[in-house]
Amino acid sequence: MTTISPRGNPRSPRVAASTSDLLAWYATHHRRLPWRLGPAERADGHLPDPYRVWISEIMLQQTTVAAVGPYFDAFTRRWPTVGDLATADEAEVMKAWAGLGYYSRARNLKASAERVAADFAGRFPADETLLLTLPGIGPYTAAAIVAIAFNRPAIVIDGNVERVVTRLYAIATPLPQAKPAIRAALERLMPVERPGEFAESLMDLGATICTPTKPACAICPWFTACAAAAEGTQDSYPVKPAKPDRPTRTGIAYVAIREDGAILLRRRPPRGLLGGMSEVPNFGWAAAKGKVVHPPEPPPLSGAWRRLNGTIEHVFTHFRLVVAVERLTVPQATPAPDGCWWSVPDTLVGEALPTLMRKIIGVAAGPASDT
Repeated sequence: MTTISPRGNPRSPRVAASTSDLLAWYATHHRRLPWRLGPAERADGHLPDPYRVWISEIMLQQTTVAAVGPYFDAFTRRWPTVGDLATADEAEVMKAWAGLGYYSRARNLKASAERVAADFAGRFPADETLLLTLPGIGPYTAAAIVAIAFNRPAIVIDGNVERVVTRLYAIATPLPQAKPAIRAALERLMPVERPGEFAESLMDLGATICTPTKPACAICPWFTACAAAAEGTQDSYPVKPAKPDRPTRTGIAYVAIREDGAILLRRRPPRGLLGGMSEVPNFGWAAAKGKVVHPPEPPPLSGAWRRLNGTIEHVFTHFRLVVAVERLTVPQATPAPDGCWWSVPDTLVGEALPTLMRKIIGVAAGPASDT
């Protein structure tokens, strides 16, 4: 049994945190997830497929488990091995990713699959240093693959783990400065024999019991060891710095609709924000706060464009976007401009359209008014 005593808490927990208590709770209450093996399967000597662990961890970045589930199932059915993904068409990968957001993740998945196939004979390395050389894999993902897929000691720290550990030991240092203290606590807690289950149990504890608000402390396996619970200050941890205000950028989107319902689309540059995704023609995104500015570029087609009522608002990580939408209906024989194509209703659903563009197209189906 691994135990750890708190250091420097205003009030010491009543008992030391026990890894055995956590793993016993996990054996009964673990989440059933499509990319996981349960404790019973692990006890029989089985290990998860590193490919599936990797796909799930990349998808779960900035995305909820509920949202990821259907994408993971569809993605791994279509490309069941890293070799399949390595030879996939990147445009098809982007289409399969559409709706998950943070689209550089999909490009990095494809690039990493090619690297694993070419440099590691199609097998993921069980070494954090080597994993960190793959596109899109950072310290957290590398540690998660090593611990969960290979059952080797690695410190896995995600948002759930940060919350559990800062509450357990009442670590008052704000994030991200608190990370060294969190890591030190985990190094003393982590069992040598079951590091993969330890990582997953901490994630599950944070996701189901030690939640951001209204944690279910009474049924937590570490309730009697938790400094924050003893103090009644659970909601104070983890301590986070104030978020800076997001600047507002503005722009305009042009939705051209053929008489048969086809939408005019084009592809964004391969790198940068929403890189490689499909979009309706749009311009601007200037940093003029609170204003929709008319861009200098002309619309993609000539005609009597009509401004839709209201605007579309979308929040990116570092800024808030306000987009005005204009609509034009054209005859079915209208050719697409260079670099664009018409997407008919039956194929539109499968286009690599990010959420923002689907919002814009959805609004374009509503009433229009003169500008």
